[in-house]
Amino acid sequence: MPAMRRGWRGRCPNCGAGPLLFGYLKVHDHCTVCEQEFHHHRADDGPAYITILIVGHLMAPLLHIVFVQFRPEPIVLFTIFAVGTVGLSLYLLPRLKGALIGFQWAKGMGGFARDT
Repeated sequence: MPAMRRGWRGRCPNCGAGPLLFGYLKVHDHCTVCEQEFHHHRADDGPAYITILIVGHLMAPLLHIVFVQFRPEPIVLFTIFAVGTVGLSLYLLPRLKGALIGFQWAKGMGGFARDT
């Protein structure tokens, strides 16, 4: 869990001090503090799927509730929920990518396997 929290914050899952991501979703090849290598992570499409799952499960019931309770104009409803969906997706995506890399590091998955 600590490695996932560090990844969520965009920090190295090993030391928690070095940056994990640069740009928006690019992963550093290694930590600048502890030299932990990241180039072999396998996050791929996982963060995007998890983001879609979370945003969909939050927005769909909320959309239904707002429509049934308040009956706003369709363009108003669309605008509010489009902005909310895009904003929440953009907020969650890099954080979930960091958390997934932290999970992989903690479990020794992929190239993060520890030498025994």
